[in-house]
Amino acid sequence: MFDIGFLELLLIGVVGLLVLGPERLPKAARTLGLWIGKIKRTVSGMQREISAQLEAEELRQKLNEQQKKLDESLGQVKRGVESIGEPDDTQAAGKAPGSATPEAKGPSNPPSDQEGEPREHASPLERLDDALARKAHRDTADAASDTEGTSARPQDSAASRAKDSSAP
Repeated sequence: MFDIGFLELLLIGVVGLLVLGPERLPKAARTLGLWIGKIKRTVSGMQREISAQLEAEELRQKLNEQQKKLDESLGQVKRGVESIGEPDDTQAAGKAPGSATPEAKGPSNPPSDQEGEPREHASPLERLDDALARKAHRDTADAASDTEGTSARPQDSAASRAKDSSAP
């Protein structure tokens, strides 16, 4: 801070002794030391406060960035779940017109309550639950249709093995 050497301090002491005298010089030195201590404590307190504010601002920025990333990820997950809840056009075209269940009709069918009546103002959570229920219903229907088709497969695979074994 200040470059004060031993000679400068000795000169200040001699001048202080001449100006203040031997009776008031120790009290003045003590008062000066207390003021310097207060100034140092104040400056160090301000430095700590400034560094704490800078760290808090950095943390706020990191928190905002993480919140944005989390919001983006949440939006992607919601869109993914909602797209799962909507049937594909190829699935709807492959079924007979009367065979579509009310759960698999897609986005034109609003979420419905237990009696099958559409809910006027469904919350996003309720729509998500309905979409997951429709997906689970489709998955069980697909699994049931797959098990019906596998009963013919062992015979086909046995015939194909017989063909393979007779080939040279």
